[in-house]
Amino acid sequence: MKKLILLNFFFVLFGCAWSQNSLLLDVSAQQSQKQKAGMLVLGAWAVSNIAVVTTLVGRRSGEDRYFHIMNISWNAVNLSIATYGYLQALHPPGSYDLYSVLQEQYKVEKLLLLNTGLDVGYVLGGLYVLERAKNTQKRPELLQGFGKSIVLQGSFLFVFDLTNYFLHAHTRAGAWQQLFGNLYFDGAQLGWTLLF
Repeated sequence: MKKLILLNFFFVLFGCAWSQNSLLLDVSAQQSQKQKAGMLVLGAWAVSNIAVVTTLVGRRSGEDRYFHIMNISWNAVNLSIATYGYLQALHPPGSYDLYSVLQEQYKVEKLLLLNTGLDVGYVLGGLYVLERAKNTQKRPELLQGFGKSIVLQGSFLFVFDLTNYFLHAHTRAGAWQQLFGNLYFDGAQLGWTLLF
């Protein structure tokens, strides 16, 4: 009888371990899908900007021309980042243990928050350049065009990074609930509920 109970206990533990590993695979796949989708959005923004602006830059002059030139430069960088990020999302992680999956999740979230702060800096920098254009005689149209482009691109990136942060944080919250939803603590006891 003791062997039967022990055997059942090991089957339950094996089932829980397999279930957790399956859940970690699912969470990792969700992270990868969100990163791919985000990089596709960023890449589409960059390609559409480059395509439209490339046709317009030759027909424009003054402030508009400089606006389009800065958009091309800015989106060349965006396209590079999107390509690199998408290619990184194609490679599965080396391990699916809880620590690795959550560490990767936090790394992505911290990077998105850092980028959001940088985006605010870009917008403020663009506003500074626009203000500076008002007080200079030396090529103010260059500063106005560049400033407007920086404000536009920084604003897009702010919305993009903040949205991606919330999407990733939602995935993390759901993963924590699935992984640790069976744990409970009532102030005096810590327990784990197994559902069969």
